[in-house]
Amino acid sequence: MRTAIAVSGKGTLLEAMIKDGFPIRLVFADRPCRGLEIADEAGLNVELICRKNFSKSFDREAYTLRVISVLRSHSIQLVAMAGFMTVFHEVMFTPGNFPGRVINTHPSLLPLFKGDHAVRDALAARAKETGCTIHIATAELDDGGHILAQERVAVLQGDSEATLHERIKVVERRLYPATLRKFIAEQGTKK
Repeated sequence: MRTAIAVSGKGTLLEAMIKDGFPIRLVFADRPCRGLEIADEAGLNVELICRKNFSKSFDREAYTLRVISVLRSHSIQLVAMAGFMTVFHEVMFTPGNFPGRVINTHPSLLPLFKGDHAVRDALAARAKETGCTIHIATAELDDGGHILAQERVAVLQGDSEATLHERIKVVERRLYPATLRKFIAEQGTKK
């Protein structure tokens, strides 16, 4: 299954996928970032689909249609978001585009602690554990409706947002490529 990895930041998940030997057809980003540099250094196909507007007037549908066009030009079948920070418009998930073919990772045990501040929110709630969830993305943010994998991470006394998030990332870097491989294998058996 021809897979694109979507990045917006440091690219540590992408590095883990490359190290794991996960087959990647394309890496794309919504902004210049280290993730694109990592992909370029690894000799992967790279596309910067630059998002210039970060205000409330952002045309999410037009941006998503641009992404879909790039994905089609590379014959992509599966999209794995790896720290990608732009929420796709619902058109991404409609028949003929990528319904059931966009995978996301989230630093909590969904349905708990949705959104951009999941680790901070877990600490604020004094949760004793959190973790990471790999799920099929939908038009609803961090829906978690179809969870592919979850793994728990204990919240330790004295944890900061940074220390807890890093422990979650350690799990994520192992769990995400393994879950993607399993998803692809299961899709192959459905044909």
